[in-house]
Amino acid sequence: MPTLRLDIEYDGAGFAGWAEQPGYRTIEGVLRDALDVVLGGRPEVRVAGRTDAGVHATAQVVSLALPNRREAGSKDLSRARPNGAPVREGPALPEPRRLRQSLNGLLPDAVAVRAATIAPEGFDARTDALSRTYDYRVLVGPPSPLRRRHTLRHMGPPLDRGALDACAAACVGEHDFTAFTPTGSRHVFFRRHVLQCHWRDEGDELVLRIEANAFLHHMVRVLVGTMLQCGRGRRTVDDFTSLLKGAPRSAAGVTALPHALTLVGVRYP
Repeated sequence: MPTLRLDIEYDGAGFAGWAEQPGYRTIEGVLRDALDVVLGGRPEVRVAGRTDAGVHATAQVVSLALPNRREAGSKDLSRARPNGAPVREGPALPEPRRLRQSLNGLLPDAVAVRAATIAPEGFDARTDALSRTYDYRVLVGPPSPLRRRHTLRHMGPPLDRGALDACAAACVGEHDFTAFTPTGSRHVFFRRHVLQCHWRDEGDELVLRIEANAFLHHMVRVLVGTMLQCGRGRRTVDDFTSLLKGAPRSAAGVTALPHALTLVGVRYP
């Protein structure tokens, strides 16, 4: 069966995260609902990164196996024609551009399929990903009503930019990030390889960009919350660096709010 790749953008506000959960509105749930209408079946999907509740994405990637024509429309018709009459095949699947348009006509305004393509055979959006990249945006200027849903506002004295930069630089490489994920999380392996981590200026915003082979639950948000404590002078850079050696979660800082976090890239071979 051919594999479809969907590149998806969404505003995570109002959703209980990516993963489908009974009784909750999720990104995966509304996407599979739309696929059910378009494809005539509710396919299983694979996703590059399972974002948390309130987290956004500009570059989420999803893969799914497309049913063939007979599976789509006539799987049971052969049993209904014991006299050997020809079985009509199901409708042809729409080509990717039309499929994208159809899905976007069904999805809520907060979710959009930006691209739909036939992927190489066996493509898996999750296991084939080499890295994921996130941005976390901190507003250091006056309030901005138009950006309040996508930035964390810093109030108080200016942040120590040198401390923030030093913390970010310390994250690069392979470390034990046990301190930066909730105690009792589903993870059993806590070492992750961070490929890049740095703060940049965008007008009156400070933006943390971090890329890693994979992330632990809440990892970026706890890193940001702890770095901001360093930037406010509440802990030292040395203290932050010591956390990267497998310290317990209780030793790290607060978990920053989710609404300022966005998945901005997924890298494949």
